[in-house]
Amino acid sequence: MNRIDAIFESLRADGRKALMPFLCGGYPSIETTGPMIEAADRAGASVIEIGVPYSDPIADGPVIASAMHEALSRGANVDRLFNAVAEARDRVSAGLVAMVSASIVAGLGGPAAFCERAKNAGFDGLIVPDAPLEETNLLHESAAREGLTLSLLIAPSTPDDRAAAIAERSTGFVYLIARAGITGERDNAPRIAERVSALRLRTDLPIACGFGISTPAHVRAVVEHADAAIVGSALVRRLGDAPDPVAEVGGFVASLAEGLHPRVSTPGGEPTEDNPTPNEPRL
Repeated sequence: MNRIDAIFESLRADGRKALMPFLCGGYPSIETTGPMIEAADRAGASVIEIGVPYSDPIADGPVIASAMHEALSRGANVDRLFNAVAEARDRVSAGLVAMVSASIVAGLGGPAAFCERAKNAGFDGLIVPDAPLEETNLLHESAAREGLTLSLLIAPSTPDDRAAAIAERSTGFVYLIARAGITGERDNAPRIAERVSALRLRTDLPIACGFGISTPAHVRAVVEHADAAIVGSALVRRLGDAPDPVAEVGGFVASLAEGLHPRVSTPGGEPTEDNPTPNEPRL
C-alpha cells in the first residue's frame, strides 16, 4: 500500500486527523531542506508537502512566491532537491508529497520520466496545482505506475459535478482549497463545513484543506470537518529570518499539531489540550 494511503487509513481507524505542513524546497537553503523535513516529521506531521521551486508559482501569495524565487537564486533545482529528499527519506515516517507545476513535469521529460524520478527520490505522491483535469490522463497513469498518489485541487467555485470528476481522478487525498484567492495567512479560520459535506457525498477519499490556515485554532476548526489541515505560508514566513530554521520548523509544527486534539476541561473547568507526544507513530 502507498504510504499516504496507509497513513490516512490508520488515522481514520483511530479517529484521528492529519497535519500537513508545506516546505519550500531549497528555502532558506538546500542544506536545511532535509533536516527541516525530519524536524516536521518528529513534530507531528503526517504528510509533508515539499514545493518544487518555480519562477511563476501558481496561486501562491507573496510569502511562498518570494521563498521560491530566493531558493532558485541560491541554486535550488530539481536534482538538488530530490537528492535532499532521498537523503532524509529513511529517517522520516511521514508521507512526502511534491507540489510541482505541470511546466516542470513537462520540462523534465514528461509525466512518466518525472514520476519515476520522484519515486526514486522517496516521494509518495504528487500535487500538480495547474494540471487541467482534461489533460491528466498520462499524469494519472504515470503516477499509478510508480505507486504515487496524485492529488488535484478543488476550488471554492468548482461546480459539484466537476468537483466529483476531479475527486474521481485524484488518489491518496483530495486537496480542497479553503478560500478564494491566493495562499497567505489569515486572521480567521476558513468556513468549510458545507463544502466538505457536499464533497463527501461524491468521494470516499480523505479531504485535505489548505489556504489561509495559520494557527493551532485554525487547524482545530478545519479538522472538525476535513481529514487534514495544510499549513504553508505561516510556516514558510518564519524561516527566512530564523536563526535556526530546523528548530523553527520543529517548534511551529509541534504547536500546530496541538490543534489536532480536542480541548478538554480540567476538574476545575479550565480548558486544556489532550495532546499526545508529538512524535506518536502515524502508521
